[in-house]
Parts: sequence; structure tokens; C-alpha cells
Amino acid sequence: MEKTDITRRGALLGAAGAGLAVAGCSSEPQIDAFQPPADGPFRHGVASGDPDQTSVMLWTALTDDGGGYRGVEVARDEAFTDIVFEQGEEIAYITVQPLGTLKILATGLDAGQSYFYRFRLNDVYSPTGRTRTLPEGEVAQYRIGVFSCSNFPAGHFNVYREAAENGELDLVLHLGDYIYEYGADGYASSRSIELNRVSEPVHEILSYQDYVTRHAQYKTDPGLQALHAAAPWVMIWDDHETANDSWATGAENHDDGEGEWIARRDAALRAWYEWTPSREIDQPHTRRGVFEIGDLGTVAFLESRLTVRSPEIAMDSLPIDPNAEMTPENLALIADWKRDVVGDEQRELLGSQQIGEIRDAFGASVAAGKPWRIIANQVIMAKVDFPDFTQTMPGWLRWVATRDNEFARQFINSTRFEIPFGLDMWDGFPAERERLYAALREVDADIITVTGDVHSYWANDLVDAEGHRLGSEFVTASVSSPSPFSSFAAPGVNYGDMFIATNPAVRHCNMRDHGFIRMTVTPEALDAEFVRVSDILSLDYEASVESAWRVTPAGNGREQVMERVG
Repeated sequence: MEKTDITRRGALLGAAGAGLAVAGCSSEPQIDAFQPPADGPFRHGVASGDPDQTSVMLWTALTDDGGGYRGVEVARDEAFTDIVFEQGEEIAYITVQPLGTLKILATGLDAGQSYFYRFRLNDVYSPTGRTRTLPEGEVAQYRIGVFSCSNFPAGHFNVYREAAENGELDLVLHLGDYIYEYGADGYASSRSIELNRVSEPVHEILSYQDYVTRHAQYKTDPGLQALHAAAPWVMIWDDHETANDSWATGAENHDDGEGEWIARRDAALRAWYEWTPSREIDQPHTRRGVFEIGDLGTVAFLESRLTVRSPEIAMDSLPIDPNAEMTPENLALIADWKRDVVGDEQRELLGSQQIGEIRDAFGASVAAGKPWRIIANQVIMAKVDFPDFTQTMPGWLRWVATRDNEFARQFINSTRFEIPFGLDMWDGFPAERERLYAALREVDADIITVTGDVHSYWANDLVDAEGHRLGSEFVTASVSSPSPFSSFAAPGVNYGDMFIATNPAVRHCNMRDHGFIRMTVTPEALDAEFVRVSDILSLDYEASVESAWRVTPAGNGREQVMERVG
């Protein structure tokens, strides 16, 4: 057994908690049933994350901790007869600690192996979790679950639950918006009272204690607990872990009356690290990295928000009134805006250092003969424009949407000018995207990008400005956040089809369902299944595969190929 540091943190505010039971057969453990404990010290479950070939970070929270022995055991078997790592210590308190977290790095493990782990507080044991180290050498198959955008007041986390019960995942990639910062009357909260999922605290979260309370509430969800206990996670943040549409020096959802941005950012990240099974680094806001899946592939996970990202470009920067006529002069003004403002060469998303790191890692991957290079990415990378809704949206729906709503009228009229779908996405940083693509071409690296943020399923081609295809993009639907255009939803109106018809890079777009991507990687192919759930407003749901995609890697003079297979 090896010793390691223990990180034990306290918080002033508690939260009602829940847990789960994990059981399994002697070979590979499976989630048995949700049995959340109503009391006890381990109401927020257990989690593991950031694995490498010999170690993994283990996490839990402790409720009403009065002191004594706390620690963790890691074993090869679920009966814990073959313990391979154990660490703990005695801690004394003058008063009971309402809520805190415990993180322990388990070391000295074998590569590509599954382990069971459990925490202990005095004579009480936590639920049992299953984790897995990264493989090395030859790998026949590796399965990754891809998730994004879990909004607690919007609905139940059935997507997490489905993945825990039936995903058979080696690793979870969470691409951001793990929590949301809004108050109880904010975004996607209209049914939170009937669902008993009102945000805590009820105000928009700003302080460290606020973010801790929000994380603790999310961890009470049994589906989230189940998936944390079922597999190790690698997590990246997008914007809502801090504030909506954040960049290096600010955010859309942050104003001067809410204090200094950097103070809020640092408070949010301190809570994020404490409440996730993520390794901590000296400069917390710069978290990014690369890991290897044996001889199968290389995965780079990005930081695209808080390090160098340039301020957002708002749509009110359009050089003309959105209701203006489509004259040659106005079209020229829009073209100049796209070139000079949106396309400004100085605008950054990743920065040259991070692009160089990706180039070097993927160049080494290509040189080693690995078939796959995967980018875990926050926002859509492919080029996507809005459809012209003045033509594609039914006239009756335009009338309903714009009646007594000048904002909706201006938005719909602005789509006549081939406006980028999201200026907060890579389309708001086209010069940076070309710099990334150029770096990939330098090392002859084709890629698979997995993306979150947009609450919908997409399959996209990644094509540079000169028309060269560099790879494929799979965008996962949300866990619970509303789909795009949900406020304009209408029978027989398929917004996804409108985007496909408008954009050559878009092969598939589903703006209706909630779900995740189950990605099975082998030397011969990468299979991506879009797994959807039928309901998030009830705990009763059915799961199905919305569509299935297969990518064959580049090699022997051929390009990477993506095709729909289901």
C-alpha cells in the first residue's frame, strides 16, 4: 500500500443528499439499483476521475462529519478481499463539520484494469464505485460515453442513469455545463417546482459558498451518482460552471454589480475542483491535457474559455439593421463585418501554446501509428450558418413568433444574411480555427471531435477554408437542458432539416432529443451511437438509438470516411 495526500475540505452550507447501491458479478461490476440512503455521511455518492495507466483520483463528500478515521480502499474484487491500495488518517474536530469533500489519489495500480473502491468514515462505508485505469500497449476495444449540459431544474438526469445501467463504459467524457449558475427563476426552471428540483441557493450563484451549494445539490441526483460510480470521468468545463458565455476577462452573465470577474471565476473553480474527481493544478483556470488509450489513440481535452478566449461578439454589432433591405450595399457591409470583425486574426479561442501542444501530441500519435486522434471540445467546430428563416419557417409560425416581439422579428430577419449559427462557437473565431487546422495538417493528423454545448445531436464534416476535410465531429445532445428553438417548437417543423439543407458540413442534426453518445473505438473503426431517452420530466423513460455512425481512419493514402450505419 502506498501513502498519498488527502484533501479534506469543509463548507458552511449543507444540502440534502442521496446515494446509490453498486453491485455486480465477479468479473465486471454493474449498477444494480438506485437505493439512495436518506441519511449517513455518504449522501452525495462517490466518483473517480482523471485516470492514467497507474493511478486515478477518488472522490466523495462527507455529511455531518464529527471526526475520526476517514480513508479509502481499492480492491480487485467487489468483496474487497484483494485490496491493492488503502489510505486514511484520523482527524479531530471541535464541532461537527456540516459538509466537506474528500479526494485521494490512488496510485500503484495496473494499466487497463478495473477496480472497486469505497470510502470509510469510522465504521461506516460508502457505496462502492467501479473505476478503471487507462490501458497501455495493444487495445482491441475502448468505449467512451460523451455527455454535456445537465441542468438540474430542467428535468431528471435519466441520461446519466441510462448510461450507468446500460452504457458499459470504460470512460466518461463530460464536455461542460455540468452545473448551471442561474437563480431559481432563471433558465429552464419553469417546471422545477413540480419536479421538486428548485435550484439551491435560489439566487444566481456568485460566491464560493454559492457554487459549493449548487454542486452539492446536483450530486444528490441518483442518476448522476450512478454514473459517477460506474466509470471514471474526465471533465472539462464550458461556460456555466462559471457564468454564461464566459471569456478570459468576463462573461455575458456577469456585470460590475457582481464583483470582480476573476474573483468569481476563482471561487467557481475552487468549488469545481473540490466537487469533481479531477486532479488539481497550479493554475486552476488553465486545465487541459492529453491522454493515451494504449496503441488505439490519443485524446486531447481543451480549455477554450478562461485562459485566452477573446470577448464575445454580440449580434448587435451587425453593421446594419436586421430589418434592412438586402441591397448590394448592405450585403457588402455584412461581408466586411464577417471578414474584419468576426474574422479578426487577433481573436483567440485556444491560443498558440495550446494549439502547439495539440499539434505535438497528435504528431507523436501519427508517428506511433495510432489510428485515432480525438478532441474533447466544448462548442461546435464545424462551419454552420443559420438557415434563412424568412424562407424556411412556415409563415404562420413566423407570424406567431414575431407578433408583439421585435427581438424575434429582428432575429428572424437577420438570418437572411447567412449569419453564423453561434458567435460563441468556433464560427466566432474562424481565424483561430484555421490556425488549428493548419497545425493538424502539419503533422498529417486526421481527427474526431466530440462536442457539447448546443443541446442537440449533430454529425458534421470538419473542412478547412480551402475545402480540405480534416475529420468528423459528433455533437452530443444535452442531459436535460432545453433543445434549441424549443420556444419556437411546432408540429411538423424540423429545424434540424433546415440546418442540414443550408450547411454542406452538416450531415445530421436532431434538435429534439436528450441523450448521450456511446462511442466504441477499435483499430478498424470508431462507432458512435446517439442514445436518446424518451422523457426527462418523469423517472419512467425508454431508451433507444437515435442514429448510429461509423468512421474509418485515414491511412494508406485514403481519407477518413464517416457514414451513417443506423
